[in-house]
Amino acid sequence: MLVWLSDYLIQFDSSFAVIQYITVRGIFSILTAMAISLIIGPTMIRRLNYHQIGQVVRDDGPESHFSKAGTPTMGGALILVSIAMSTLLWSDLNNHYVWTVLLVTILFGAVGWVDDYRKVFEKNSAGLSARWKLFWQTIIGVLAALVLYYSAFGPAETQYIIPFFKDVAINAGILYIFISAFLIVGFSNAVNLTDGLDGLAILPTVMVGGALGLIAYLAGHVEFSTYLNIPYVVGAGEIVIFAGALLGSGLGFLWFNTYPAQIFMGDVGALALGAALAVMAIISRHEVVLFIMGGVFVMETVSVILQVASFKLTGKRIFRMAPLHHHFELKGWPEPRVIVRFWIITVMLVLFGLATLKLR
Repeated sequence: MLVWLSDYLIQFDSSFAVIQYITVRGIFSILTAMAISLIIGPTMIRRLNYHQIGQVVRDDGPESHFSKAGTPTMGGALILVSIAMSTLLWSDLNNHYVWTVLLVTILFGAVGWVDDYRKVFEKNSAGLSARWKLFWQTIIGVLAALVLYYSAFGPAETQYIIPFFKDVAINAGILYIFISAFLIVGFSNAVNLTDGLDGLAILPTVMVGGALGLIAYLAGHVEFSTYLNIPYVVGAGEIVIFAGALLGSGLGFLWFNTYPAQIFMGDVGALALGAALAVMAIISRHEVVLFIMGGVFVMETVSVILQVASFKLTGKRIFRMAPLHHHFELKGWPEPRVIVRFWIITVMLVLFGLATLKLR
């Protein structure tokens, strides 16, 4: 929005041209989203407490979580509001990538909101049925993939690159749509599975989202993309603004979500943020790198798949409880230890993922 305003004001004062720079707007996007989160957060927590919109804790979970019952949830709405306001304020709204990632984030948030609503107001810990949740996630994911596929300017925007291999680019053709939709839905649920401890999901999301924003900037810059030998994606650099909003809103939310949490993001936040990360990776053509940097989300999901498969096939469990963070809790690790160690793992994976930009 401010880009349009600066286009008009430049004729009166050339200093307004600074708003045209993506890096400048990216920084202000971070600060704006964080400020919105920190300002609105306390009021939202009070309102949620007043209306008794609290977390419903599963009775089959770790006993240490029973004390969390009643903690305000659906705090992901705070994240979405901060992201939307900051993105709309600082982005070039003529960029279709911005609208794609923003709308996918909001729509997945809407699915999560229905799920949270049923858990909180209908006192149903299962929330929205898995069938309907997956149905709506798939519809949104396919629509997003169709938009990205048919708006691509060239084959480089739909080819898959493999880290460590300089000249490997796989053209999936129409399969791009199905792979992209699967990634969006899968990563949305992966972040949701990880969101089981105070601050466990939000900081890795912030770190991975920030790294993807940097990659999108490089992919959208013809000189940097040529130097690094990564696909040049026209307009992808504008995703930096969305990434900045995600980073700022996430850090603002973490202020209230850190152990012991004053508020939980709920499915409205987790489903939306996971989908956002996937779309950012798809736009910047670094889906494989997303799996590396988001390794914590991947291993949490894999732990659930292995646990279910093992129990159905052999009647035995591999882990004491899935997702994986509960396994370590039941082994006696204090909650803060599990959280911080998962954060440390994410830092290392994000750095490794960024290193792949040159290791090719």
